[in-house]
Amino acid sequence: MNIDDASLSTREKARRINLDTTSYGSFAEIGAGQEVAAFFFKAGAASNTIAKTMSAYDMTFSNAIYGVEESGRYVCESRLLKMLDKEYRLLEQRLGIKMGFEKNFFAFANTVTTINFQKTNQGHGWIGVRFQLRPQSPPNDIIIHVKLLDKDTLSQQHVLGTIGVNLLYGAYYLSQDSEKLLISLMDGLSPERIEIDMLRISGPDFEHIDNRLLSLQLVKNGLTNAAIFGPDGNVIQPSDLLYKKNILVFRGRFRPLTLVNLDMLKRGYDQFSKEEDVRKDKIEILAELTLKDLKVDNGEHIDYQDFLDRVDILSSLGCTVMISNYQEYYRLVTYYSQFTKEKIGIVLGVYALELIFDEKYYEKLSGGILESFSQLFSRNIKLYVYPANLRDNPAELYSCRNFELPDHLVDLYEYLLANDKIENIHDFDRNILHILSDNVLKLIKNGEQGWETMVPDGVIKAIKEKNLFGYQPPIISAENGKKSTVEIIEEAWSRVTAAK
Repeated sequence: MNIDDASLSTREKARRINLDTTSYGSFAEIGAGQEVAAFFFKAGAASNTIAKTMSAYDMTFSNAIYGVEESGRYVCESRLLKMLDKEYRLLEQRLGIKMGFEKNFFAFANTVTTINFQKTNQGHGWIGVRFQLRPQSPPNDIIIHVKLLDKDTLSQQHVLGTIGVNLLYGAYYLSQDSEKLLISLMDGLSPERIEIDMLRISGPDFEHIDNRLLSLQLVKNGLTNAAIFGPDGNVIQPSDLLYKKNILVFRGRFRPLTLVNLDMLKRGYDQFSKEEDVRKDKIEILAELTLKDLKVDNGEHIDYQDFLDRVDILSSLGCTVMISNYQEYYRLVTYYSQFTKEKIGIVLGVYALELIFDEKYYEKLSGGILESFSQLFSRNIKLYVYPANLRDNPAELYSCRNFELPDHLVDLYEYLLANDKIENIHDFDRNILHILSDNVLKLIKNGEQGWETMVPDGVIKAIKEKNLFGYQPPIISAENGKKSTVEIIEEAWSRVTAAK
């Protein structure tokens, strides 16, 4: 029987799982009632699916069952993982002999805080499921973090129940298509009610899954506006990384990262770290890619391999990567400001500064450019602007000092300069300003020489070792003058003697 999964209601999804009789497990829910388990009870035939439900709401009970959290927080990933560990282990211990050869065990857990009576907090939570796809097989994990956006507790509880059912349903019926599974989490919901800002899938049945791609797909499909992962490829929940941090962000296409990009970041960091209201030990550096900059072929689609090539380069240099749908900088700063009140720095090129002052990007705002600037510059924010060669006269430098603007915006620009909101990057390397990433990419793809002088050593190594951006090692053919072993040895020896 073919089933249109997206057309099923939450109750119908729960009923299908109940009637399947192949999956069996426990539900442990903290902080918002037992909303997920309730759907399965109300769907009927719950005895086929539910071994146990519980809610260790009191902190003393919760600590006695799952252990104490060193951070003192209960709505956190470490608490969720302890819940999954405990509940899945109990299933194996108590039911392994009786049912383990015929049932796919699962442990579902969530730890959530909903909006309070005064409406002064942000409802959010961690949700996860540990599950088998075959009896006796090692389990897999799907972990998500959500923000609950409704303005009342009951609505947030209903959303929690819905996404919990969607998660368990996706784990069992959509596991062959990770993007379809991801999209299905929003069945019966909308971005106005819930945001999923982190998703991670792991386990033996998902070794082919790259969680960096899932982060991209979260943003691409509108489940969140930004996602972050570290140099090791592990996804990171944004507030865990950015809370009360000084944030330095460098936006680019990184196709590939060039010596200019690296110089921009180094010089920007040097100036940002010397600010009086910045602590070096609290700086978090982010390399940001926007959806628009990820699109290729005139913006028609995203090439996933091209995306991974760029990320591999950034990771090889130890960068934390952020993918966002914030094309306008004021929206980006507004996003960061929900996590920190500390100083935020943005490193950008002088031509990107032109775009910030281009009024056409703010036509949909009732207050136009002033409204956008009130959001961008009213916070503790500073732009560090990297000079460039003038397009019409490459021999002349273009910087904040000779920045060109329409007359009616000059006073606004001078005000921002005088109030230390915009600053030139100094001590830059003028000898590399001619390097453009598009030219480097063209050389790599065409197998031409010279690109190695335009990118950092680590980038050269990564491109050649992993054949990134279409790089192909030189092919030596006998028909086209292949050098003999003797010739190669003689050349190597001549280089040695020359060095002496």
